[in-house]
Amino acid sequence: MLDKSYLSPVVALAMLIDSVRNHALSAERLKIEESYGRIISKEIIADQDLPGFARSTVDGFAVKSADTYGAKETLPAYITVKGEVFMGEEPGFSISAGEAARMPTGGMMPTGADSVVMLEHVQTVSESMIEVLRSVSTGENVIQRDEDVSKGAIVIRKGHSLRPQDTGALAGIGITEVDVYRKPIVSLISTGDEIVPPSEPVKPGQVRDINSFTLAGLITEEGGVPVKKGILKDDYATIRREVENSVDDSDMVLIIGGTSAGTRDMTAQIISDIGRPGVLFHGVAVKPGKPLIGGLVGTKPVLGLPGHPAAVVVSFDLFIRPVLRNLSGINDERTFRKTVDAIMGKGIASAAGREDHIRVYVEKKDEGYIAYPILGKSGLITTLVRADGVVKIPGNKLGLDPGEAVTVNLF
Repeated sequence: MLDKSYLSPVVALAMLIDSVRNHALSAERLKIEESYGRIISKEIIADQDLPGFARSTVDGFAVKSADTYGAKETLPAYITVKGEVFMGEEPGFSISAGEAARMPTGGMMPTGADSVVMLEHVQTVSESMIEVLRSVSTGENVIQRDEDVSKGAIVIRKGHSLRPQDTGALAGIGITEVDVYRKPIVSLISTGDEIVPPSEPVKPGQVRDINSFTLAGLITEEGGVPVKKGILKDDYATIRREVENSVDDSDMVLIIGGTSAGTRDMTAQIISDIGRPGVLFHGVAVKPGKPLIGGLVGTKPVLGLPGHPAAVVVSFDLFIRPVLRNLSGINDERTFRKTVDAIMGKGIASAAGREDHIRVYVEKKDEGYIAYPILGKSGLITTLVRADGVVKIPGNKLGLDPGEAVTVNLF
């Protein structure tokens, strides 16, 4: 039976988010070509119209639309060609009733013209006369001067993660630098007498450091800057000193290992001893990841993660990622997970009252995507390597049946 002291993941996450909600990081100014993936720290307002002039979307003839009303192949409209518009040049003439101008795609509309007849709907009678074989409406085949962006409009909102097309839009209105939130710095402290660096041979009872490498990659993908502080022995003074230093020089601290109830597991004590408010919760009703510690020292989140690799990944997904996004200033309402709808290829049981996150691999078959659970203890890194993602079993369910529809959160 589940210990009632364990919080639901929803409640635990809310406690963490509430503690950092108003503590977005400071901003810095970057050139737009250096800002891909960065989070805008204040709204960007257009100081001009885009494209800035009315232009044609097709090759054809700029006309007054009223001159074409009723035109058809059996009764064409005859219009005089006054001139030609060239790309990159402002027309040196205007269009009056009964007149037209040859237009390239993207060319600037001459004054007086309000639409463009496509070339394929025109017959040339002579150098100075055309037959228009169909009518056009006002504005047809024309982009207006402020149709893309109007002066004074919000181009990109605060909290938006810049994409390549966003920087292209900024370049289009002459903005070459933007204010973005600083990337959050995350300290990674590995603890445990049994942990050794990957470069060293392992003795009986020892394991190589896996988790700091996994976390560093996940943090980097999320736009943070991971800083590995090394592998520390299970010594209170040593770990406390490094956590205190990390709180001073980073925006979030992750202590890996030392979160269960063992006699040498002192992470919770260290977090509370360093500063207020200290530990917010110790233990969540989720598998893997039950021993997770959530804490706060001043305004800095300090989390203690269980040492099993699968638990680390699930803890990152459920708790660290949302906190990082809040610190980064990102607008979570406009971020979306990569998911795939599938059906379970095999049933799996779950304990009542506990949210289970099951690693799965996905196969595409004639009937759609099939998700198969990857069974294995949370200490096995290869279960993560083989997995394509995770399926969540809510705490009010006792498992998943074969053929049941699920959503796979992809790695």
